Amino acid sequence: MAARGAGKPAMAATPAGIDPIDRRILAELQADGRITNVELARRAGLSAPPCLRRVRRLEQAGIVRGYHADTDPQKLGWEIVFFALVGLDSQRESVLAGFEHLIAGWAEVRECHMIRGGGDFLLRLVARDTAHENQLTQRLTGAEHVSRVQTLQTIRTSRVLAGVPL
Repeated sequence: MAARGAGKPAMAATPAGIDPIDRRILAELQADGRITNVELARRAGLSAPPCLRRVRRLEQAGIVRGYHADTDPQKLGWEIVFFALVGLDSQRESVLAGFEHLIAGWAEVRECHMIRGGGDFLLRLVARDTAHENQLTQRLTGAEHVSRVQTLQTIRTSRVLAGVPL
């Protein structure tokens, strides 16, 4: 393990109930969610049964929210990834919740973040082509309570990391 100050950032404060072994388990799961429990236990310095108990506890606590395959959008026909900065005409909770409910039904919306400063929501969307991107943008601009939409198309993505620093 590298010494503090040897090129690695300091670890974040430890949430209650999370010890260094849990951190190792979480780091390994973030790197490879398909790791076997036996290999995970070996890397964490445990035997398999206590390792599995820890993983189940982390899942039940909602710290591990799930497991998924990281798919390549372009290889699956989603040629465009873009972001939309959406401003609403009101910040009443009913308007905010209504917008979230609306876009929850759009398969192309892959992420939705309520933000502060410069807009109300930041969305990450995928589109099959430019015409599809334009259609999605028109749907957004025409949605009730939407006052402005700024889209930002990605040129390339050089870094996407799952999880958080552990």
